[in-house]
Amino acid sequence: MSYSPRTSPPRIPLVSAPAATIAKATPRPRVHGKFIFIGDEKFYIRGVTYGTFRADQQGNEYHTPDIVERDFAQMAAAGMNAVRTYTVPPVWLLDLAWRYGLRVMVGLAWEQHVAFLEKARVHSIEARVREGVRACAKHPAVLCYVVGNEIPASIVRWYGRRRIAAFIERLYRAAKREDPEALVTYVNYPSTEYLQLPFIDFVCFNVYIESAARLEAYLARLQNLSDDRPLVMAEIGLDSYRHGKRAQAGALDWQVRAAFAAGCAGVFVFAWTDEWHRGGHDITDWHFGLTDHYRRPKPALASVSRAFREAPFQQAADWPRLSVVVCSYNGARTIGDCLRALDRLDYPNYEVIVVDDGSTDDTAMIARRHRVRLMRTENCGLSSARNTGLAAATGEIIAYIDDDAYPDPHWLNYLAATFASTTHAGVGGPNLAPAGDGLIASCVAHSPGGPIHVLLSDRIAEHIPGCNMAFRKRCLEAIGGFDTQFRVAGDDVDVCWRLQERGWTLGFSAAAVVWHHRRNSVRAYWRQQQGYGKAEALLERKWPEKYNAAGHLTWAGRLYGQGIAYTLGWRRARIYQGTWGSALFQTAENRAPGLLWSLTMMPEWSLVIAGLMLIALFGWLWWPLQLALPLLVFAAAAPLGRALISATRICTARIARTRSVSPSVLGLTTLLHLMQPLARLLGRWRYGLTPWRRRAKHGFSLPWPRHRTIWSESWQTPAGRLRSLEAVLQAQDVVVMRGGDYDRWDLEVRGGNLGATRLRMAIEEHGGGKQLARFRLWPKLPKAGLTLAALTAAVAAGAALDGALAPAMVFGAATLLLGLRMFFESGAAMWSALEPLRAPETTVTLHAVDLATGRRRARATAIGLAPVEMSSDAPARQGD
Repeated sequence: MSYSPRTSPPRIPLVSAPAATIAKATPRPRVHGKFIFIGDEKFYIRGVTYGTFRADQQGNEYHTPDIVERDFAQMAAAGMNAVRTYTVPPVWLLDLAWRYGLRVMVGLAWEQHVAFLEKARVHSIEARVREGVRACAKHPAVLCYVVGNEIPASIVRWYGRRRIAAFIERLYRAAKREDPEALVTYVNYPSTEYLQLPFIDFVCFNVYIESAARLEAYLARLQNLSDDRPLVMAEIGLDSYRHGKRAQAGALDWQVRAAFAAGCAGVFVFAWTDEWHRGGHDITDWHFGLTDHYRRPKPALASVSRAFREAPFQQAADWPRLSVVVCSYNGARTIGDCLRALDRLDYPNYEVIVVDDGSTDDTAMIARRHRVRLMRTENCGLSSARNTGLAAATGEIIAYIDDDAYPDPHWLNYLAATFASTTHAGVGGPNLAPAGDGLIASCVAHSPGGPIHVLLSDRIAEHIPGCNMAFRKRCLEAIGGFDTQFRVAGDDVDVCWRLQERGWTLGFSAAAVVWHHRRNSVRAYWRQQQGYGKAEALLERKWPEKYNAAGHLTWAGRLYGQGIAYTLGWRRARIYQGTWGSALFQTAENRAPGLLWSLTMMPEWSLVIAGLMLIALFGWLWWPLQLALPLLVFAAAAPLGRALISATRICTARIARTRSVSPSVLGLTTLLHLMQPLARLLGRWRYGLTPWRRRAKHGFSLPWPRHRTIWSESWQTPAGRLRSLEAVLQAQDVVVMRGGDYDRWDLEVRGGNLGATRLRMAIEEHGGGKQLARFRLWPKLPKAGLTLAALTAAVAAGAALDGALAPAMVFGAATLLLGLRMFFESGAAMWSALEPLRAPETTVTLHAVDLATGRRRARATAIGLAPVEMSSDAPARQGD
């Protein structure tokens, strides 16, 4: 049945209590991680936009109550639970929405299309926002308030993003003052994607993309930009006037499904009806409605209704079986919360395996109260316990969660859906700190050194943390499981690298959320960071090519985690706006921290401070050394300033959403920023990751340029020959680095931090598969070492000329030690690089991974009987 929008429909006999009488008893919507909850139930927004309509003679923008009631009844019948309005609705409309089980996203309209940051206009806008919120405050049908919608890119460009963001925050605070418990957001769009609004309760975007692949990619990007907050699609849709009604229905079907599959907390389809009035005119050449002007359903309504009913996941009988493994050692304090949450997972086919790794507390007794398979072992460490769970698992996918974490109810669904749609060997998700763990835990959650994920792209991961990771069982078994030398930490990094070494990829699902308790004492945080330092040392021994000369891990991807951008101190972003601001998708390019900022974050910066203190102590022997005092003050103040800046950014942008920022919160967060590098340094040093560590074999060849030639009767590609040489060196535990795209060298063998040898190869083709391989080797001394040696030598010379013998002797000895160190490390690297070239021609056969240690092994096998001609040890010609 159809009717005119100006004709009253039959009244539906539905009775409900007045909204005001039940407002107090109704829980307000709240944000919990990546989703919105009402009470304890997750609320997936299945919504539609409503309006704007031409106002009648009385100024009513929403027709009559009878028409609205008919519309809301149709929406409810179609499975919708939310409505978005673009202006403040009358109370009777909110009452009708509540009657039909619809929550309302209330738009607070103001003139966003003009230069609004004039003093008189600013106060007027704020007053209107407060008046609009006041009119709807505490009504149970209110889902949230929208303090702005798509401020045009030209206006943002005119004022600058910082001023716009500050004004939106002003409106946000004004709305919160009128209705403190309400959710408040801003609706953005791709042309101003770069607006950073960390204060809003959840992130909203209007996105119109007509390609499924591009929409999925953009949703993944928006999820990472949203960080730990929900992402809601405030508008999606397609115009049936130009594309046709069936094309509209098909597009809305996959758009809705794509949004929920990407982990969005909800979707609003634009719009309910083709009736649309904007800017004083009826819009007749755009038909985005699910119904036409007369509220007659279009095919899109049935399509959206079906997609909403099946959201967030289409029910399927072939969900893969998953095994959840929880490894615990004395985890009685938190494992109960973990297992209770696992009992409540909304997944049809899973098992839970608890591996009690020799606990001496009540861990086993607590586990027996839940639906789990309990396995008790001696205390052999985390990796061994994870291998025990792997061996016992019956699922084709193994999901690991820590005993001090608990999952979102749909954790396994999002993991399984990602596995089903990709070929990834592993998939991870975010781990968020629960609210209510106390002040110290909250500060730890926003301090460096926490469990983070590293992404190569918006959907491909380089590393997924151990508290939230899942793998295909066959892939884990193929690499021999976890390396048991990692007893506490580092096993997740190692297993990710080994899987990627096999050519497999890792995925990331932003909605596969677990809640991970952070350390709740400063002492526990200190011990944790020392343990991570130990893990870094173990990883560097096994994967030396992943670390630079200073012993720092070099990730190829970007780090993500709670407050990580504020901790790293990303410099001011560069905005891609297009010529004259014409780009449709205007994005922010976040540049890496500057050199000084990065140096002050390194654990070794404390060595710089210690060195300057030592120099300053000699100031009483020779006055020029007193110049080290200002440098010492700067070196000590730099990390303090960096820590204070990072802590201030985090506290104002992140912690302020849930608690007031007190001096104690700011002070504690600053202290943790200062402690973390020192704790890591101590842990690294205790297990051998020191700046003076040797990285080459024990041997020595004079570090001068050399030539080698090898005649080969068997043809091999240049890349294959270099890979063979690289594998031989790696099999001997020599650190080898590959040259990059712009380097004239092929391999670099490290002797230590102060000396290395580089190698370049050329191949001569002599027909019949015969080759002459030419190798050129030369020593490489680091610029930092040469600069330091030059400085100490200059100080020694100056002190000697001035008659200060004690400082001259000290700095002269330091210069000599540096020079000897560079000489012997370069000689050791030269010897290691020459050794494979002294023997007859070699090839390399890679063997299976050693399951006990996980080290890659190689064997050099002499082949061929052709004469091998090798050059003498004479120095190469000048210029080689």
